[in-house]
Amino acid sequence: MSHQGLTRRRFLRHSALAAGSLTIGRFVTGCATPAAQAPRPSLRPVSGQVIDLDIAEQWLLVGGRPGRATTVGGGIPGPEIRLKEGQDVTLRVRNRLDVDSSIHWHGLLVPPEMDGVPGVSFAGIGPGRTFEYRFPIRQSGTYWYHSHSGFQEQTGLYGPLIIEPDGPDPHRVERDYSIVLSDWTFEDPHTVQANLKKYGGYYNFQRRTLANLGEEAEAKGLAKSLGDRMSWAGMRMDATDISDVTGVTYTYLLNGLAPAEDWRAAFAPGERVRLRFINAGAATYFDVRIPGVPMTVVHVDGQPVEPVEVDEFRLAIAETVDVIVQPNAGAYAIFAEAVDRSGFARGTLSSDPAAAAPTPARRPRPLLTMADMGMDHGAHGGTHPASAPTTAHAGHEMPASAPTSQPHGMAGSPVDPACLAPIQVIARHGPDEHGAGNAMIAEVAQARLDDPGPGLRDAPWRVLTYGQLRRAEPGPTARPPDRDIVLHLTGNMERYMWSFDGVQYSPDMPSIQMKRGERVRFVLINDTMMAHPIHLHGMFFELEVGACERNPLKHTVNVQPAERASFVVTAEEVGRWAFHCHILYHMDAGMFRVVEVLS
Repeated sequence: MSHQGLTRRRFLRHSALAAGSLTIGRFVTGCATPAAQAPRPSLRPVSGQVIDLDIAEQWLLVGGRPGRATTVGGGIPGPEIRLKEGQDVTLRVRNRLDVDSSIHWHGLLVPPEMDGVPGVSFAGIGPGRTFEYRFPIRQSGTYWYHSHSGFQEQTGLYGPLIIEPDGPDPHRVERDYSIVLSDWTFEDPHTVQANLKKYGGYYNFQRRTLANLGEEAEAKGLAKSLGDRMSWAGMRMDATDISDVTGVTYTYLLNGLAPAEDWRAAFAPGERVRLRFINAGAATYFDVRIPGVPMTVVHVDGQPVEPVEVDEFRLAIAETVDVIVQPNAGAYAIFAEAVDRSGFARGTLSSDPAAAAPTPARRPRPLLTMADMGMDHGAHGGTHPASAPTTAHAGHEMPASAPTSQPHGMAGSPVDPACLAPIQVIARHGPDEHGAGNAMIAEVAQARLDDPGPGLRDAPWRVLTYGQLRRAEPGPTARPPDRDIVLHLTGNMERYMWSFDGVQYSPDMPSIQMKRGERVRFVLINDTMMAHPIHLHGMFFELEVGACERNPLKHTVNVQPAERASFVVTAEEVGRWAFHCHILYHMDAGMFRVVEVLS
């Protein structure tokens, strides 16, 4: 951390000051100490027509250990901003750092100059300066905010943003809790990025070795196990490469608390409790469950969906999911397991403040398969053969797809055959045109709407998938898309390069342009072995799950390895908007574009 001027002498001096502040009760902390585990019903709420927020750098206790954080409102997460649909709000953000900063209002419909992305339609907030964000609140639901400057999101600058509806909430609840999941490292994020550039598997301590070959051979036979390993070695890839950054360096937090500190939420038996889950992680997907308590999903990315009862769901980075639970008396663990099983965040939902819930055992780390890599072995893992090959590359535009009649979707979920074409296409990769930025090519990419993903496919309970989501109220009968834009998600893990169509972002890159009122289908083909949460600023899109006017509205879509996902957006918000992978290190390494809506 020498580039931050943190010498050993300064560290000791800061540590002594921190200890003294703690003694007199003035130490600012994003998490309680083990001796102060009283129930915390919610994050500190702020509301009103005018809200003042200060961005600063300060020492915090994270899991009982001092760390240097970038904070808004004095802690991590930042305060819970509570607004009302229909109101106007002014958020005065003062930057007390010695570098530029920003706040992006994730998922909110705002004017482009208020979106908070430096270099796109906003200059950023200079050191010592105050910027006033002013905009009307045009929606309701669960959202969040975070910095879009450097690695400040990784170091703590994020928080929940809850918007109450203008009118009665259709879901009656007695308790309402925001649950912000995140990842924290005591390393400087620039060091994390440098380590990944030196070696993409730097933090992967769960690689397959000779020591665990016996376990695999016992499960599927020695010959098959050796053959599988040879295939992966031939591709110079690792089947355990699920997450770039892992529990080797990360402490996983729930509302700023490490697992041992056990954030707690109270309820009375018979009450309906709303839990608003927000994934504010920089690089971590979370698999969320409350053992013994079914969850009814009612909102996704802030937008209402038809209720779906599940026992677990995967929360991609930047997504939000609202669930309603009605537990019996007792204590229950809110368990958010990192997708690679290298750690977890946890809290307790309890009717008795003194009761503790046991922590569920961590499951074995998952392995990717050849099908996850898009390897074309016969029927490709039992899926349908290719029905409409595509050779579109490099952001090429294509006429909107023609419909097919193949069925698709979860059993019991109504599917309109007229809506199936975009999700039934199985894309065979043509000649690669993406250069050094694309070290791996998925031979076959297909929809994975009903696939919960690695580590959840064999779960003995109900797991949420995109294919189950239906908009709560049908949208207007929309005309077909005017055109398709095809983008390949590309990467080179050895050189830690991430991009769209093999080209890393630069400010002089042409924007992806749409005309106001135009309907455009974005087709995302993931050529990489990593999942990518792709986020579009400024607009909601219709995720194509085969439900026509009930396709769910989202602002972020998780694209699994070797997946072909598509969404349709109506270009209503004039301006320049960021479009990027929400894994912070991937975005920083180049997986970023600008979408521009022209008047």
